[in-house]
Amino acid sequence: MPRPSPRPPAGFTLVEMILAIVVFGVLASTATVFMRPMVTAYVDTFHRTALVDATDTALRRMQRDVQLAVPNSIRSPSSDCFEVVPTSAGGRFRTAADTITAGSAVLDTATATTAFDVLTPLASVPAAGDWVVVDNQNPSDVYTGANRAAVSAVSTPAAALGRHRIAVASTQFPLGYDGGRFVVVPDAQKAVFYVCGGADGTLDAAGNGRGTLVRLSNYGFNAAMPAACPAIGAGAVLATGVRSCRFVYDPNQGATQQNGFLSIQLELARHGETASLVLGAHVVNVP
Repeated sequence: MPRPSPRPPAGFTLVEMILAIVVFGVLASTATVFMRPMVTAYVDTFHRTALVDATDTALRRMQRDVQLAVPNSIRSPSSDCFEVVPTSAGGRFRTAADTITAGSAVLDTATATTAFDVLTPLASVPAAGDWVVVDNQNPSDVYTGANRAAVSAVSTPAAALGRHRIAVASTQFPLGYDGGRFVVVPDAQKAVFYVCGGADGTLDAAGNGRGTLVRLSNYGFNAAMPAACPAIGAGAVLATGVRSCRFVYDPNQGATQQNGFLSIQLELARHGETASLVLGAHVVNVP
């Protein structure tokens, strides 16, 4: 009987290995050609989405402070910054004594006030040290202290007299508008400055904007109108990679001075991608 031929050793020949490498290389090159644009597009979309989100978040933060601010408190020494006095609460004070229940505390603009009853609910009850502001027809009033007083205590009067009783440092407030309105400014924050520093419209070598948007707070009240934007210093950073920004405030938007308008333009650039948004904030100027 003929002997069976021996089985060839297991494995690949050199020719088979070369063919496999060539086929794999062709497949890899083909996959790279089709997959690379998809991956690049995904990364670019991710960066653009992150940029738009960062820009929108910064704009909304500024808009919130502006719309909750003391009326007529916006000051803008240049288009790179603006100052404002945000509030934490507001309500109506008692303007005349209660004729039925004795013991009411009235805020009388004809004389100094040391305590007054609050007739409406407050979004946030003030604490000792916070500031009460009544009327603000001129931007400088709240900064100089002509219409604000420090809160010394907050108590609860008889139910018939009001929701709260706020004691303040003896102050004669201005007459103000009808309705007996007041606002509260937190002492932990006071005035706020939004400053865009270093944004010169150019990009660095990595394709990022060179500027930074910061929020300065708790520096007190500057009586004098600022002549220039302050240094960004150690302010809270709202956005980095700022390519350009522009803040334009019109205190007299329309036929009357009851409403103002702040235009906020912010452009961020990172990794060569750019997001530019514009937001308008209407400001009520009636205290």
